[in-house]
Amino acid sequence: MKYLLWIVGLFAAAAAIAIAAQNPAYVQLVYPPYRIEVSLTIFIVFSLLSFVTGYWLVRLTISFLSLPENVRLFRLERAQAKTRKLMDQMLGAFFEGRYADAEKAAERAIKSGDATTLHSIIAARSAHELHEFKKRDAYLADVEGKKPGDSTLRLMAATSFMLDEHDPGAALKVLQELHNSGVNKHPGALTLELRAQHQAGNWDEVLKLLDQLKKLKAIDPDDEAQMRQQAWLNKIRIQEDLPGLTACLKTVPADIRRLSKFAVTAANALIELGGCAQAHKLLTDSLNSQWDSELVALYGNCPTGDVLTQIEQAEKWLRLHDQEAGLLLALGKLCMHQKLWGKAQSYLDASISLKPSRAAFEALGRLADILGKTDDASRNYQLAKDFV
Repeated sequence: MKYLLWIVGLFAAAAAIAIAAQNPAYVQLVYPPYRIEVSLTIFIVFSLLSFVTGYWLVRLTISFLSLPENVRLFRLERAQAKTRKLMDQMLGAFFEGRYADAEKAAERAIKSGDATTLHSIIAARSAHELHEFKKRDAYLADVEGKKPGDSTLRLMAATSFMLDEHDPGAALKVLQELHNSGVNKHPGALTLELRAQHQAGNWDEVLKLLDQLKKLKAIDPDDEAQMRQQAWLNKIRIQEDLPGLTACLKTVPADIRRLSKFAVTAANALIELGGCAQAHKLLTDSLNSQWDSELVALYGNCPTGDVLTQIEQAEKWLRLHDQEAGLLLALGKLCMHQKLWGKAQSYLDASISLKPSRAAFEALGRLADILGKTDDASRNYQLAKDFV
């Protein structure tokens, strides 16, 4: 079919030429004193050939003049293709954990003359993972002053390295430099600052940063809730006096106060600082709202001025939780404080029969000491030491 079309086309062209050759028309060109007469067909053919030749001469001239620019673009494209290949190798190796290969690829990219800051940052991070800290710092220094905006990448990388080395003080200084440069609400920078403040134990700052990250939706809700709880627990633990602890407890959000772990930490802190009355109220309120085995064991550690009322409250709970070893231990301790030796012995024995514990054996040892039962005291103290 293809050849048939070519043959038909040739016959058509031949017929057209034959018809044109018989055309009597002519074109006369006059330029005194010269006069030229040519066939119309030849004139048309010559005009077409002249146009085509001129067109190709113009195109050839333009191509010749643009040859240096084309060569430059070709070389640039080839360099960019090589850089992209090195970038793919570098990032692939880095995220696969092949840090030595990632660093080598980054070095080749840097030596090729590419000024992309990312190459130096990846090289620095790879060297950091390989614990080659001198090379890491050299790569970071190479980033400084390259282009506007590169300082953010450099400072954030440096902060991350310092936090990995557990140097929050230095990290916070670098972050301050980052803030001074105008980076104030950058989610990545805020996340790094959160890590730094957490390592430094600045719990008030941790809570502020959690609020900011939550507002920006830049932190997982579960992680935020866990860190917020941890921050409040640590705030309670670091209080050095009862007034300070009392003031701190008043600022704790309601959702944190309802957690049994918070109640345990707060009660221990109050008992340690001599706030047994406050600890008793906190434990009572918490246990009445939600029962907790760990929490009830502390109830016997905070005797108040009215121990009998405490014993009555504990015995009410015992009617509902008669198999609770921690509650029996608390009752035993309270009865010892009230010098109800027989009841104390019974509660402590019952606690051990349900669930032996070091605290119960130690309490029995103290009770035996008080009652002058030296052998029983020694035996119970030894059981407490041997108890895991």
